[in-house]
Amino acid sequence: MERKRLIIEMAMGIDQHGQDPTVAAARAVRNAIAHNALPGVWEVAGLSHPNQMIVEVQVAVPYPDQVREAEVLAVLPFGQKSLTVESGGMVVQGREIAELADKNDEMLIAVAAVTVLVEMDS
Repeated sequence: MERKRLIIEMAMGIDQHGQDPTVAAARAVRNAIAHNALPGVWEVAGLSHPNQMIVEVQVAVPYPDQVREAEVLAVLPFGQKSLTVESGGMVVQGREIAELADKNDEMLIAVAAVTVLVEMDS
């Protein structure tokens, strides 16, 4: 069996308050998959269940060592999921608001690519 890419979706996510790279990363992944329908998974690839999809997520975010992998992958409803996190994205000066539990004035921006693959006979 050979893995074939069906779709790659890209998006960004922002945590304006809270300075949590996991929140920014999860929002980026959610945005990437928010407006997709994948009928090709059944109609072309012939899968019988969406958990047969292979879903590879790549996220670039400030402070990648603080990302909680399980929370980011929980955004994906189906598939055999994997996550690669790397340093990237942006830190932008915002406004610290104590009532929102801000630690500082940073806004964290993450970018994500979500690739859906299927295993097919070569």
